[in-house]
Amino acid sequence: MDKIVLGLLAHVDAGKTTLTESLLYLSGTIEKQGRVDHQSSFLDYDKQERERGITIYSKVSSFKLKHHLVHLLDTPGHIDFSGEMERALSALDAAVLIVSGLDGVQSHTKTIWKLLRDYHLPTFVFVNKMDLSPLSKDILLKDLHDLDNSILPLDDQEDVATCSDDLLEEYMNDGHFQDQTLKKAIHDRQLFPVIFGSALKNEGVKDLMHLIDTYVDPKRDEQLSGIVYKIGHDDHERLTFVRLSGGSLKPKDDFLGEKINQIRNYQGEKYTLLDQAEAGDIVALTGLKETYAGETFGDYISPSYELEPFMHYALHLEDNDQKTQMLANLKQLSEEEPLLHLKIKDGDHIQVSLMGEVQIEILKELIKERFHQNVTIDSQSIAYKEAITKTSEGVGHFEPLRHYAEVHVLLEPLPKGSGLVFENHCQTNLPPHFQRLIMTHLEEKEHKGVLIGAPITDMKITLLGGKHSEVHTVGGDFREAAYRAVRQGLMMNESKLLEPYEHYEIKIPSSMIGKLFYDFENYETPVISKDDGKVATVIGSAPVSFLYDYQKELLSYTKGEGVISYSDPFYDQVIDEEKVLENTYYDPEEDVDDPVGSIFCAHGAGYYVPYDEVYDHMHLDLFTKEKEVTHFTSNKIHISDEEAKRVFESIYGKQERKLAKDFYGKPKKEKHQEAMQVSQKPVCLLVDGYNVIFASDELNQKAKDNLGAARDTLIDMCTSYQGYKGYTLILVFDAYKVEGSLGSTKQYHNIYIVYTKEAQTADAYIESATKHLARDYRVIVATSDNLEQKIVIGHDALRISSREFLSDMTLVSQNEMDDYQRKNCK
Repeated sequence: MDKIVLGLLAHVDAGKTTLTESLLYLSGTIEKQGRVDHQSSFLDYDKQERERGITIYSKVSSFKLKHHLVHLLDTPGHIDFSGEMERALSALDAAVLIVSGLDGVQSHTKTIWKLLRDYHLPTFVFVNKMDLSPLSKDILLKDLHDLDNSILPLDDQEDVATCSDDLLEEYMNDGHFQDQTLKKAIHDRQLFPVIFGSALKNEGVKDLMHLIDTYVDPKRDEQLSGIVYKIGHDDHERLTFVRLSGGSLKPKDDFLGEKINQIRNYQGEKYTLLDQAEAGDIVALTGLKETYAGETFGDYISPSYELEPFMHYALHLEDNDQKTQMLANLKQLSEEEPLLHLKIKDGDHIQVSLMGEVQIEILKELIKERFHQNVTIDSQSIAYKEAITKTSEGVGHFEPLRHYAEVHVLLEPLPKGSGLVFENHCQTNLPPHFQRLIMTHLEEKEHKGVLIGAPITDMKITLLGGKHSEVHTVGGDFREAAYRAVRQGLMMNESKLLEPYEHYEIKIPSSMIGKLFYDFENYETPVISKDDGKVATVIGSAPVSFLYDYQKELLSYTKGEGVISYSDPFYDQVIDEEKVLENTYYDPEEDVDDPVGSIFCAHGAGYYVPYDEVYDHMHLDLFTKEKEVTHFTSNKIHISDEEAKRVFESIYGKQERKLAKDFYGKPKKEKHQEAMQVSQKPVCLLVDGYNVIFASDELNQKAKDNLGAARDTLIDMCTSYQGYKGYTLILVFDAYKVEGSLGSTKQYHNIYIVYTKEAQTADAYIESATKHLARDYRVIVATSDNLEQKIVIGHDALRISSREFLSDMTLVSQNEMDDYQRKNCK
C-alpha cells in the first residue's frame, strides 16, 4: 500500500479540526467523532488547545483508504501560529484547503494560498459548514476564483477542460477525462478540485477521501532522502519528526551523524514503535541531539521559509535563582519554535520574536505549565531589515601569519521582496573546490546591514574572484574573507532601512469611514471595496508598527463592531528613517563579530586595515574598475639586423661578443645588503592589572589585606620586566567605580600606568587602545578574560594569559639574578 503525506490548512474557525475528526471516523481509525466545542477532539489533546478551541501545534495521525495509507498533518489555523503551519508544508505530498461557507475567502486564506503556490503543492479545496451557510455554491465559487479560476468541481466538465491542453484535447475527443490526465493536471497545479460539504455532519467528506485516494501522486526519491520538519519533546525525550521520501531507517542506524534509538509512529498523543520507517512515512526519531527543523538529507529540496515574526519582545525571568536552568529550557523551546529567534545576551537580556498577542499569552502559559516559572514579556520593537541602493564591489582579505585568502564580491540591489540571491561568476583561476566553499559560506550566514545591524535583504551577491596560497590557505580563511568582503562592500555602498508592512482589510460601520481615512492620512490612502450603507470594507497597506496598535483603537471607537485582518506581509522603506537611526545605536566598525575591515600581513605579522583603506592594500585589482582603452594605428616597417645594430651601438656604445665562460665565475657580493633587511615593529605590552593580581596566589592574598600594596608590588615587577624585555609596557587598572574619576595616565620609571575614568573598565580601555596601537606596534595583551582575548585578536593583537605572564616575569627575574651572580661571583 502506497503512502501519502496530506496536510489540512485553513483560516481560524473554518472547521479544520472537525474535518480531521470526520476523516478519522469515516476511515474507521477512531470509534467516536470528537468535537472542538465539547473539548473532545482526537488531535487537540493539549490543555491550552482544548481551553482555547484552537490548534496550536501540528499533529500527526494516519488512516487507510482503498489504495493508500494517509499520514495526516493537522496544522494551526490561527495567524499567530503560521510558522508552525508553514514548516508542515515542507513535508507534504498534497494539501486540503478548508474554507468556511459562512465567511468565504478570508485574508489569511490568501496568505495560505500564496504559500501553497510557492511550495508547488497539489491542492484540494473543501468548503465547510454548508449546512449553516446562507450563501449559494455559485457565490462561494465566485469568491474562490479570487484565489484561482481553476478551483472547480470535477463534474463541471466544460470548465475543467479549459484548465490544460491535455484535458481539452481529451474532452474534445472522448467527451470525458481519464484519471491519469486529471492526476497530472492536479499534480501540476493546473486544476484544484473543490467539494462543498459539512464536516460536522460528514457531508462531502467521503467524496474528498475518494479524490485523495485517486489523484494524489506522492514524492519518491531513489536514495535515503527527506526532511526534519519539526523538533518536539515528550517526557524529557527530544523528538525529531522526519518525513521520508526515499530509502528506509531502522533503530540503531547512523543518521545525520548520530545514532537512532527509537522510531515512533504517532497517532495523536499515542505512539507505537516501528522496526523500520519507509518512504512516505512521517515518524519521530529519538536519540538525536543535533538535528534542527528544516534540515534536509539526500535529494530532498531544502525549503525557503517565508513567514517570520515582525515584532521582537523582551522576556524577563521572575526567579533569578533558577536562571541557568531556565535559559536551557528556553533554548529547548527555541528548537521547537525556530521563529522565536531566541537571543540571550545574559540572564537579564533575553529577546524573543513573536507573531502576536495570542502567541505571547500561550508562550507564558506554556513556560509556567512545563517549567513552573513565571515570565513577563514586554518592550516590543520592530524587526527591521536593510537594503542597498546601488552597486558596489566588496573586498575581504584574511592574512594573519600562516593564513591567506582574498575574496571579491559584487553587491547589487534587487526589487522588493527578492530576498538574497547568490551567483558564482568567478573570473580568476581559483580552484573549483574553493569557489564552492566561498559560495557555501556566503549562503549559510544571515548577513547584517551597517545601519542598525538588521538583516540584509533584496540584494544579489555575486562571487567575482578570489586568491589563495598553495602553502598557507585553509578552508576557514575563505569563510573569514567572504564575510569581510560582504561587510566591506556594504560599507562602501549606500543603505536604506526597511520595516514590515501588511495588507489590511477593515470592516467598519459606514458612518465611521471618515474617521478611518483621517487615521491613515500619513500612509497609503485606503480604498473602499464594498459599502452597502451599513457596513463598509476598506483595504490598503500600512506599516505593522501602526496597524498592530491601531487594532485596539479600532475596537474602541467602533465599540467592537470594527474588524481588521491582515495578509501578504512585505517590507518597504521606513517613513521616518532618521528617527529610527537616532533611537538605535549601532557602530559597524565596533562590531567584533562581523568586522568590516580586513587582515593583511607585513614583516611576519598581521595587521588590521579599516574598510575604507582595503582597496589600497588588496592583492587583486577591482573587477568593476573601468579600464581606459587607447586607440592607435601602426604601419609595419622592416629593419635589417645591421641597421638595428648600428642604432643600438650609437646609443649604448660598441658591444663585444661574449662567450659562455664570460658569464660564469664566482658570484659577486651583494652591495647594499641593508636594503634587504626587514624592520620589525616594536612591541607594546598592555597588562590588565587587577586581572593579573587575582591570577597570582601571592598577589591575590596580599590584595585581600591591602589592595594598594598588591598593586605596588605588581608595578615594581613590571618595571623590572620592562627593563629586561625592552617592550613599551602599559599597565591598566580599573577605576570605573571611582565616583567622579576622570582617569589618568602617568609614566612611572620605564612603564606607563593608566587608571581608567568612571564607568570605563580596563577591558574597554584595552580594546580601544589595541585598535589604535596595532598600526605602529606589535600589540600583546596580558589578560585571562576570554571575551577580551577574542576581541583583541579581532584587532590583530596577540594575547597571553595572566598566569603565563606571571610565569614569564618570574623566569625573567630568575635570569636577571643568575646573570648578576655570574658577573659578581664571590
